[in-house]
Formats: sequence, structure tokens, C-alpha cells
Amino acid sequence: MVKLVHDELAALMGGEAVDINLKGNPAIILMSGLQGSGKTTFSGKLANMLQTKRNKKVLLVAGDVYRPAAIEQLKVLGTQIGAEVYSEDGSKNPVQIAENALKYAKSNGFDVVIVDTAGRLAVDEAMMVEIKSIKDAINPDEILFVVDSMTGQDAVNTAKEFNDRLDFDGVILTKLDGDTRGGAALSIRSVVNKPIKFVGTGEKMEALDIFHPARMADRILGMGDIVSLVERAQEQYDEEEAKRLQKKIAKNQFDFNDFIAQIHQIKKMGNLKDLASMIPGVGKAIKDIDIDDNAFKSIEAIIYSMTPEERTNPEILNGSRRARIAKGSGTTIQEVNRLIKQFDETRKMMRMVTQTKNPANLMRKMRR
Repeated sequence: MVKLVHDELAALMGGEAVDINLKGNPAIILMSGLQGSGKTTFSGKLANMLQTKRNKKVLLVAGDVYRPAAIEQLKVLGTQIGAEVYSEDGSKNPVQIAENALKYAKSNGFDVVIVDTAGRLAVDEAMMVEIKSIKDAINPDEILFVVDSMTGQDAVNTAKEFNDRLDFDGVILTKLDGDTRGGAALSIRSVVNKPIKFVGTGEKMEALDIFHPARMADRILGMGDIVSLVERAQEQYDEEEAKRLQKKIAKNQFDFNDFIAQIHQIKKMGNLKDLASMIPGVGKAIKDIDIDDNAFKSIEAIIYSMTPEERTNPEILNGSRRARIAKGSGTTIQEVNRLIKQFDETRKMMRMVTQTKNPANLMRKMRR
């Protein structure tokens, strides 16, 4: 029964992942959606992904002439990810801006042009006429509709209105953290019959995933999404560093420098609640629990309050050193003792895993 429901859910959401069209020279991507849906942030995330994972030279175009804050936000994002932003001070003609940006992109060797457009708090005729005019002027290769997945049925109604006027190519769901908002994905896909191409899962520029219907079905059914979790881990995985770390663990030389490095890798993967919800069986258990993204701060403070020698040789952490570390990190001696104890237990377990070749023996050792 679970498999039947899972397969039907996946089929309802499209069955297979669908990529964006980047065949143009340059490829032109037009963003659409209501104000506050996350168009500008997604434009930055998409540009970042295309630059880092597909080696594309991307031009961001500030086409929202009604909100100076939107133009400034796009410039800040562009600086953050190292992408150029095209804007025209004083111009109130988004069609002309888009046309000029396209000419600029062609003459400067850009591979992809992403045009951010204005939104409204609700669908209105003026907005629809404007974005339709931009579409006719630049003939985009891809029109993406960005929708806030937290808006529920309103997201479906808005998607239908935009699709009727623009005939967009794909949907972007933003703010899809946790596993409780899969309904919008189901409804939008069935109403507009257009693929969901990406999902935004957090505020960071790296928090953007390709939409995989089968994985979303897993999350809706509370089965987690272990494949996406592994993929995020692989993005932060350095094979040479892993080999070096394995040798240190085998020799019982894993230290607090290695420990803090692992924490930084986890933080790069996304917010903690979203990561935890991808583990099968965990999503439902934590859906009403608020997991603080700053949970590592006290651990980092304790480790950074150690001297280089103490981080490299945890065995020398006696009572007086622990008291000094607690004072320097703004924590208690009990918190310092707890971290050191957890670190010691983790180090023992990691060494045990690397040294055993028989899983049954490992389980017996763990029970002792």
C-alpha cells in the first residue's frame, strides 16, 4: 500500500526531474511571481548554482523598477556570489532595461541572463501586461514562476493565473523546509500541468535543490529524503581530506581541529531542521520542535577558547584548563566537561568503526 501511494504521488508530481533550458546564446531566463514570493533571492541562488556547478557566466538583471530595495538586494546578492548585476539608475521602463541588458550580455560573452521582474501583493492587470511585454521583447528560453510554498491553495490559484497569461515553463517552490508542505507541489503540478524544477530550502545561496518527485513523495509520506541528504554531504566532501582524516582516526589522533572542521561542513549543508527531516522517521518527530541554527555556537566558542596545543592534544585538558576555557567561552565547566566527554566517546566510536572488518563484532563491542 505504501509503495502504491508513493508511486502515485511521484507520478502526480511529474515522475521525473526536469532541467531548465539553457540552449540559447545567451540563454534567457525570465522570473515571474508575486511580491514576497522569493523571486529575487531565487535569482541569486540560480545564478550561484549555474556558476559553481555548471561553469556558466551569468548576468543578473534588475527589472523591478518600482522597489529600489529589490534592485539593491539583487546587487548585494550579486556581490555575495560574484555575479554581475545589470541595472539602470532612473529608468522606469523594465522592457527597455531587459532589451539593453540582453545587448550588453551578447557583447560581453555571458552564457546566461536572468531577468528579475516586479511583483505585486496580488495579481493585477498592469503587472500581467508588463511581464507579457518583457516576454515578447526578449523572447526568453525559459519562464519560471516562483511561488511561496507556505501560501497553500493561494499558490495554486496564482500559478494558474500566471500560466494562463505567460504559459511559463516551470515552477519554483520557495521556503520548502521540513516535510510538511508537499501539498502545494501536488496541487500546482496537477492544475497547471507544468513541471516543478527547483525547490528553495533555506536562506543561504546554496539552499537550492533540483525537484525530484520521488524524493518529495518520500518526504510527504514521512520516509525522509536520504538521497538529497547524501548529495548535500557530497558537495562538501573532499576526498583527500577524508583520507587524511581516516588515517588520523585509525591512529587515534582525531582532535578538536578536525572536530570543528566537521561542524563547519555540516553548517554549509543547510539549516539543521531541514537536514534532520531528510532522515527517515525523523521528520514527523521534530515537526513541532524548534531547532536553533545557532546550536553549534556554544561548541564553537568552547573549542575556539582552547589554545592550539589543547585543540591538538585534548588529553592535556585538566581541571584548571577547563575552568579557563569555560570562562573564555562564556559557558559553564559542566558544558565544557560534557563536550569533552562527547568528543572522547565519538573518537572511540570512530576508531572502532575504522578498525573492525566484521559488523557483527562491532555490534557486540557497542553493547558492552
